Amino acid sequence: MTTLSLALHNRSEGGLQERLREGLLEAIRVGSLPTDAALPSCRKLSEQLGISRNTVAIVYEKLVDDGYLISRPRSGYFLHRDYHHDDAVPSPSVSERALKQAVPSAQSPIDAPSWSKRLARHPGQFQGILKPSNWTDYPYPFIYGQPGTDDFPINAWRDITRRRLAGDRDRNWLRDRIDQDDPVLIEQVRKRLLPRRGILARPEEILITLGSQNALYLLAQLLINDDTHIGLEDPGYREAVNVFRFFGSTLVRHQVDVDGIQLNDRSAQCDYFYVMPSHQVPTGIAMSQARRDALLVQAVNSDQIIIEDDYDAELHNDSQALPALKASQASSRVIYLGSFSKVLSPGLRMGYIVADSELIDELRALRRLMYRHPPANLQHQMAQFIAQGYYETHLRSYVQDTDARRDTLRNAIDRLLPQAQCTSSARASAFWLQLPGATDTQQLAWRAAQQGVLIEPGFQHFNDPAPPRHFMRLGFNAIERQKIVPGIEQLASVMQNLS
Repeated sequence: MTTLSLALHNRSEGGLQERLREGLLEAIRVGSLPTDAALPSCRKLSEQLGISRNTVAIVYEKLVDDGYLISRPRSGYFLHRDYHHDDAVPSPSVSERALKQAVPSAQSPIDAPSWSKRLARHPGQFQGILKPSNWTDYPYPFIYGQPGTDDFPINAWRDITRRRLAGDRDRNWLRDRIDQDDPVLIEQVRKRLLPRRGILARPEEILITLGSQNALYLLAQLLINDDTHIGLEDPGYREAVNVFRFFGSTLVRHQVDVDGIQLNDRSAQCDYFYVMPSHQVPTGIAMSQARRDALLVQAVNSDQIIIEDDYDAELHNDSQALPALKASQASSRVIYLGSFSKVLSPGLRMGYIVADSELIDELRALRRLMYRHPPANLQHQMAQFIAQGYYETHLRSYVQDTDARRDTLRNAIDRLLPQAQCTSSARASAFWLQLPGATDTQQLAWRAAQQGVLIEPGFQHFNDPAPPRHFMRLGFNAIERQKIVPGIEQLASVMQNLS
């Protein structure tokens, strides 16, 4: 028997069986397993890798079942002949020979085309919110939109998965639904989620999307062109700005104060308004009733449409919270966007649009051309997760934890960063801070990162060629709760040394 050169990947995810199977499959792919001799015995490989003999035996047998290995009595395990690597170099195909004859000067491989000249659009020019890709390696990540993975209700999610895969269950979620969504999920959104925001909707007025970002893109592709004017809050949501610019619209900036968006003398020029009335991004300000009324009157009088992004509606936990704009008498002029990301996980990429059925029909047709529908299995999973009460249970726990985190951070800011002025509402999911005018938060962010503290400089949220430099945003769901105060202490020390 041979000695196999194999090492298990040392990583956090996956058990020993998964890692061993992955290692053996990689060895098969690169051709490092013997083709004319038995693989190491279970005992020998277990001793080599320092793992259980049963673990090796289970993996070997599963690879036999899957057709990668064959088992010969009293001889051991061998690589299946379908996976033997042929050392012979394949001869050039007819098309390759013809190409060389037709273009004798062509290099091998032939030069790639100039893609920059062929691109009709250049999405790479639009910069998103900057944060290190390895932000999880930092001890104090005060970044936004990345809840801890430990908070995900994994046991409840697993329970729904187990039931869904039970032998006697319907398998409709395996079928292509063409352009339709899971009817149970639509009913759960319609009856369990939307009424909390005062919204009454029919099934044909709801469309499931791959998150609110996908919803924005669908709407922009359908409604926006070079002649479109869009009213935006400033500072505002950077990726919305990027989407609207990508489709050539003219952006009409509207400043934000403690009451929300301020209409101005250019408001009447707008075809659409994109707003976040409940908790504005990035400021966390809740739009006052007076500003809501003024915006709705503006939309009615000027034949405008409002795109209402209610991205964290489930996190309000506020009996005094105002209903959604979609719940008003001007509902037909409001397109409502909702998301599951903030409560469950951004990695799920699930959201929904609520609008008049005529618009939803066209959005559904557009979505069909792009990707038909969001994965049916994920829709079905989410529908059952809500229907079985797991969503409500998780929401209560998550809101309580969010409230505690928010209070901890707010108290730490008040005590340790007295120079920072916070304008965010009491139930915001992040804090928007204004520092003294001479402070450059981009430089502060760089210095703080060297000490393990991640913050978001505020300049990137402004739709301004010369944005102010003395704002920053602090999130509190990505950082471990017990590290919030030490993290602000470290940030305060950096700020003191910077001044």
